[in-house]
Amino acid sequence: MFRKWKRWFMDLRLKHKMVLLTSLVLLAFSIGGLFILQYAFQLYNKEIYRQYAQAIQVSSDSIEAELKKMERLSYQVATDTYVQSYLENLTEAETNYDTYMIGSDLRTRLLHVGALNKYVLSIQVYDKQNREYASGNSMIQITDERLQELKQRANEKKGGVNWLLPHETDKSLAAVRDIRNYLDLKFDRIGSVSIRVDMDTMVSDLTRSLAEQDTVFLIYDDSGQKIYESDDSLYDFSPEQLSNEHQGYQIIEWDNHPYFATHSEANNLGWTYVILVPYDNLFTVITKARTAVFITYLLLFFMMIFLGSKFTGSIVNPIESLNRKMKKVQTGNLEQIDIQEETDFPKDEAGEMHANFQKMMQQIQYLIGENYKKQLLIKESEYKTLQAQVNPHFLYNTLESINWTAKIAGEKKISQMAESLGYVLRSSINMTDTLITLEEELSIVEHYITIQSYRFEDRLQFSKNVPDELLSIHVPKFILQPIIENSIRYGLQEMVGICKISLTGEKEAGILELRLTDNGPGMDASYLQQIKQGNYEPKGTGLGLRNINDRIKILFGEEYGLTINSEKGVGTFITIRIPIEGEKEYVQSFVSR
Repeated sequence: MFRKWKRWFMDLRLKHKMVLLTSLVLLAFSIGGLFILQYAFQLYNKEIYRQYAQAIQVSSDSIEAELKKMERLSYQVATDTYVQSYLENLTEAETNYDTYMIGSDLRTRLLHVGALNKYVLSIQVYDKQNREYASGNSMIQITDERLQELKQRANEKKGGVNWLLPHETDKSLAAVRDIRNYLDLKFDRIGSVSIRVDMDTMVSDLTRSLAEQDTVFLIYDDSGQKIYESDDSLYDFSPEQLSNEHQGYQIIEWDNHPYFATHSEANNLGWTYVILVPYDNLFTVITKARTAVFITYLLLFFMMIFLGSKFTGSIVNPIESLNRKMKKVQTGNLEQIDIQEETDFPKDEAGEMHANFQKMMQQIQYLIGENYKKQLLIKESEYKTLQAQVNPHFLYNTLESINWTAKIAGEKKISQMAESLGYVLRSSINMTDTLITLEEELSIVEHYITIQSYRFEDRLQFSKNVPDELLSIHVPKFILQPIIENSIRYGLQEMVGICKISLTGEKEAGILELRLTDNGPGMDASYLQQIKQGNYEPKGTGLGLRNINDRIKILFGEEYGLTINSEKGVGTFITIRIPIEGEKEYVQSFVSR
């Protein structure tokens, strides 16, 4: 029986299969959805308690982190060399004018150190004579009693930070510490510093997500004294009313109203953080959420029934159309594909299948044409390459004749120039090798320098420092000679005096670094940027620095290549980075061709 029904289902048209499957899915969703939602809301009631318990922990950690910043700021003020110097000068000031000017500098320094930070009301510094120097967003004049309490709290820590709790005359929390003289290592007290913290702004920013439930945020120190409260309506609430038997949250009765209370003890300061949420508000939120979910479920249910009837056609029709196109392709005539049919389909996956199929066929036609054109270009390039080698071979043979004629005639200078020019020309003619050894590349450079030395005589000084162990390393052909030619053209020919060109090489971490420097006139920043971008016309061999850089990157990868630095009136510095053969596994395969 099962096989019979299975066979019947498999033989159905795709459209009928989709209708049947859609109906079964909706039926299963309707039955199972009600049970799942009911269970989910039971879990939600439990989760809401855990989330509030986590919220208090996150909020307390965030506030603790900001208070630690205030402690570090107090240390920064206390150890600031300018603050130390100003306090010492205030002790030695002889006139009121001197005291005023030094105090003005001290207040300015406090602004630079951090008096305008977001959560800082003010930074207040007191010298040995208890004179106040304050900067910040909200400065106050504290009473003598408050000042004595500040000095006492600061003295308790012997130079460390302590916290001054809010007072009737000053509602802010303050980080205080003594300022001790460490410039001459006496460590005697030269003043005190107080960082008044804007707790209202800090708590508002760091507990913003809790404000929607009309929460009350409270902070108590380790002795139970209130440090901060976001709502003074609970002025006589005490943390002793919280039970330690619960793990961070519980329901309490306060002023004949139920509250959901979460509390956490901070790790750093030992303070207790409390969040109180009216239970009625919390219950209202849960009820609204449950109602919204059920309404959404019903809307989605009826919407799925309506869309299910449209869903089958939107999938089956594009697939059948694509099937017809594929049959046309089988005939071999790609021009028969109807591209106008694409507008009949939406931009969903099925529509994308049609668009991608059409792009694929267009790309196939394009590639067929491009491949034909490239084959023609390859043949034409091979022919032109053979033609281009005729004249250089004739010139090379002529130079060989000049070389031997000069040797016979005893013209050593002409012989060496002809021999060097012939070597460079022969190297340029032989384009079969993409890579040559560094020794062969240096031979090209030396022959080129020989030619230029006879031309410029003592005005050209070339030095080379390449260890013998690097000579067997393979490098791209003609990467040094064009750079030296540029140094001569833009350096030697543009200056009066001796042009020094040096070439050094070294191996580091499997990378060969070749450095070419000259003491030419250098380049300004704008022209150097044009060279790096390749927006210039080369006047030398025509290869250009960008061409060399591109060849290295194509052969070895983007992390290698040529780096150019130049300074007007100083010279030009060029570094070439190439991986050492055998130590670079992913060198392009055509390097060895």
